[in-house]
Amino acid sequence: MGMMKFDIPHSLPKEEVKQRVDQLLQYWGGKYGVKADWQGEGAKIVGKVMGIQMDASFVITDKAVEGEGTDPGMLLRGQAKSYLQKKFGSVLDPNKSLDQVKSSLD
Repeated sequence: MGMMKFDIPHSLPKEEVKQRVDQLLQYWGGKYGVKADWQGEGAKIVGKVMGIQMDASFVITDKAVEGEGTDPGMLLRGQAKSYLQKKFGSVLDPNKSLDQVKSSLD
């Protein structure tokens, strides 16, 4: 199976991005059992989200969260990319506080 790249831009300080993304990973962990392993400015994620196998890694840069994950195939690729963009976009919204991000994931 191939790999699917994703790139979600942000305008926040890297440390805040890490806190916000960590909230998303904790949410996925609690809801879907996804395991995340942080390594410096990035993480490796393994598990299933909404029935789709997620084996991905990403790194937080000054301007984006960049990564790649297992491509779920032609039929689910668009859905998977859309879901990732939506979830990461929501937690990286500079108009939301960290508390608002936490409560929006519950």
